[in-house]
Amino acid sequence: MEPIIKGDSALVVFSGGQDSTTCLFWALKHFKSVRTITFGYGQKHSAEIECAKAIAAKAGVDFHYMDVSFISQLGRNSLTDTTMEMDQTKPQDNFPNTFVPGRNLFFLSIAAVYARELGIRDLVTGVSQTDFSGYPDCRDSFIKSLNVTLNLAMDEQFVIHTPLMWINKAQTWEMADHLGVLDLVRNETLTCYNGVKGDGCGHCPACKLRSAGLETYLTSKDS
Repeated sequence: MEPIIKGDSALVVFSGGQDSTTCLFWALKHFKSVRTITFGYGQKHSAEIECAKAIAAKAGVDFHYMDVSFISQLGRNSLTDTTMEMDQTKPQDNFPNTFVPGRNLFFLSIAAVYARELGIRDLVTGVSQTDFSGYPDCRDSFIKSLNVTLNLAMDEQFVIHTPLMWINKAQTWEMADHLGVLDLVRNETLTCYNGVKGDGCGHCPACKLRSAGLETYLTSKDS
């Protein structure tokens, strides 16, 4: 199904990781003009920001960085707090402590305000309800609700595009391959919670999910 397009331009919420990089090249396929916005939210591994900047330059798109480190002061999580030991699996009765409360809420709200000033109404984000760690702000219901709220708050007609919402990690790798950027995504992105570029550390939750998806995709491709 082709996406509903509001204009010729899109703004991608861009972290420099696998998902947002795949979404960047998805946006380049569907829009004439693409810009990116990258946030520093107090994350321990700011190397991902440099990855995002380098990939944006390679893709020939505008890179805009914004410091929103106040997010790290609002709630404790293991991605911003160096004293916390990272959850390796999802607790049965709670979110993993890699959940950053309010992150996608703030990212998309700020992105919408920035996009409005540029005359952009199409926002792109790499959240997925299929392959996620139980984060409530990755759910389709949240995105749809926020989309309505942003439109009401600014009397606009934004569309938040979520190309990965209903696909798993293997299918995300497949999308990157079809877009011609599988090697770039594999070698130049930073998804690892421990700040290791490319295939990552191999043992954090983000790396395990990414690696399992890649293995599944490559196996299916070769069969």
